[in-house]
This record gives sequence, C-alpha cells and structure tokens, in this order.
Amino acid sequence: MFEDFITHFKNEVFLEAMRVTLGLWPIWLPIIALYGGLMTWLSYKRREWIKTQGSVLLEVKLPSEMFKSPAVMETFIQTLHQTGVGSLADVYLKGRVRQWFSLELVSDGGQVHFYIWMHKNARKAVETNLYALFPNVEVYEVPDYAIGFKYDDSKYKFAKFSHIVLTKADAYPIKTYVDYGLHDDPKEEYKHDPIAPVIEFLGSLKKGEHAWIQILVQAHTKEGLKYGRLFTKADWKTAAEAEIKAITEKGKMNVTKDKTSDPKYLTETQKDQIKGIERSLDKSAFDTMIRVAYFAENDTFNAANIGGILGVFKQFGSNAFNGFKPSWYDFDYPWQDFMGIKKRRTDMKALEAYKRRSFFNEPFRGLHHDKPFILTTEEIATLYHFPSSVVVATPTLARIPSKKAEAPFNLPI
Repeated sequence: MFEDFITHFKNEVFLEAMRVTLGLWPIWLPIIALYGGLMTWLSYKRREWIKTQGSVLLEVKLPSEMFKSPAVMETFIQTLHQTGVGSLADVYLKGRVRQWFSLELVSDGGQVHFYIWMHKNARKAVETNLYALFPNVEVYEVPDYAIGFKYDDSKYKFAKFSHIVLTKADAYPIKTYVDYGLHDDPKEEYKHDPIAPVIEFLGSLKKGEHAWIQILVQAHTKEGLKYGRLFTKADWKTAAEAEIKAITEKGKMNVTKDKTSDPKYLTETQKDQIKGIERSLDKSAFDTMIRVAYFAENDTFNAANIGGILGVFKQFGSNAFNGFKPSWYDFDYPWQDFMGIKKRRTDMKALEAYKRRSFFNEPFRGLHHDKPFILTTEEIATLYHFPSSVVVATPTLARIPSKKAEAPFNLPI
C-alpha cells in the first residue's frame, strides 16, 4: 500500500508540475514572505491597539416592575452594530479593528447579574441608549468579576469552559421571541419567555457555585482590504440566499399525492424555513461566539449543573431550524493528557480568553479552532434581554428595590 502511495509522486505529470513550481520561486516566495510579514505586523499592531482602548464593565440593575418586550432590546442591540474601522492608515498602521461587545449573564452563588462589557470609548453611547430605551433601569460601572478570579484547582473544581455553537448552517435562525409571540406584547400571564429557564437555573445555584454565560458580538460585514484582508470574505447573505435556493430545489423533488412532480410544491416545513431565513436577511447580523463556564468550591461542586448550564439553550432550538450545541477541546484517551496537565493548561487559557473577552482578534483569535457564527439582532435579543418581573420572579435576580418616580412639580426651591 505504501509503495502504491509513493508511485503517485513518481508520476511524470507530478514531477513536471514540481519542476515548474520550483522554477517560479522568484515569484511566489516573495509573495508568501510579504503576506506573512503583513499578517505578523497586523497581529502586533492589533494587540497594541486593543490594549490602548481599555475596557469597562457595566452592570444593569432592573426595576421591581419590568414589562418591556424583547423587541426593545433588539433596538438596543442594533445600536451595537458598528462596522467602522477608519481609514486604511488606521487599519494598517494603527491596527484598528471593529468594535465588539460582550453581553453577560452571571450567577455568583445564585445571585444573578446582567453585565455589558465594552471598550471605554463606547461607554457613553451604551449608557445613553440603555437609559433611552429602559428609563427605569440603573447602570453602574463595577469591578470585573472575571479579572479578579484566579485559577486555583486546589480550591475550585472546574467543569470545562465550553463554546456554544450552532447545530446547522448560519442561514437557519434559532427559535426567537417572535416565534414565542412576545413581539405582540401579550398579557403578562400568557407570556412564555425563553430566557426564564436561563434565569431560573442561574438563580438556583448555591453559595460557592459560579456560572458564567458570555455572548461576544461584533458587527458582521463583507470584509476586504479595508478590514485587513487581502482576499475578500463574502457577506453571510450570499450563503443564506444559496440556502433558500437549495431548499427550493429540494422542494422540486417532492411528489404530490397523484405521484406527479410539481416544481412549486414545498412542504410546510420548507416554507417556514424559507420564511425564517428571509426574515433574518432583513436584520442586521453579528459575528457571534458564546462561552459558558461552571465551577464551584470543591465541597459544593455539583456535576449535574454542567448539564444544567448547557441545557438552558435547548428552548432556543428547533429541529426544522437551528439550535445550539457545546463545543470544547477534549482528550479521547488518558495517555493524551498525562496527569491532566493539558486540561489544566487548556482551562487556564480559556479563562484568560474569557477575561479578555477575546475571540475575534488577537491574542485568542479562533480559540480551539472554532469560528464565529452569525446571529441577527432578533436572535441576540432573544438570548439576552431583561425579563418581565411577572414572568421571571427569581428572588435572587438583582432588581432595584423601589420604583422610580418623578419629583412633584410644586416642590419649594
């Protein structure tokens, strides 16, 4: 078998192709060297630029009464869709990259918090838009809960840091708040909010347990020279339109009851799929990555909560559309990780990436070889929105104890 493999390289056509390729080295070698040098330079300047931006973590505390539809959160998410990178000089000389944000749901011993992470220059816009759309919330800058956490396996037991990825192609949408009917703003007692199981799980943890959910979002756009790419990366809509065409072609193969072919015949599922994809095409899209982590002090660690934090994403999935599944770096056999050294290093690297909110850019670009996937404003608002105080009554969800009211107009000055 090995000799048969070697004979392929002794083929005259192959040898001639090798001679031609080697003969052209004065052309392709400088191109490869220049490309490699440019990518190294960009990586260095991007690290430098990101470091100089600084960051801020804001906590959003909800009022005791909250009745906003997730559609309002979608409007807020739309304000985060920022594709600007400045001039070519900004990109290639300064290392500027697109702004990105981190939407976070965190449980610290059952105390549930909503956080939003951003670079410092984006703070004013984020606060302004939050107060404009949710006038009764309170927004505070808080110390970064993740930065202060140290990896200490003598004190804590760690479940693996996991990425959450899509089960199907980007074109297919997940089950959103529109599918749950929350866009029609029904009466509170009839609402079924898909974020409720997430909040309930986070609120069920005990003292000493921690669960983190991090949703990284960066405005999606067609990338070319302006974004530091020598080769253009197509917009996701091209693939989505191709998926619609593929569903339509598959529908042509369906057969009606009288066994005759009907090119216009589509099943109800296929019609719904096309309708869902077309609805997504009308929305702004984000490159997205979701991270989750569960860990606890050694004496309070509960392995069942590993499945719990992964299971809270199930209500966003549908067999006909899209869903979520975990993706993590694993070792199949004991000898691949002697004494757990590789696992420990991997967990420490994942923790550092979480702290830096790094995935789209250096230093943890494409960690674990995962790629960002596409979610629209509607989908992100489904995963991260402020729940109704009636639908979600979790007592450990941080809320403002009293309702705000304007001062009487006739107060003495």
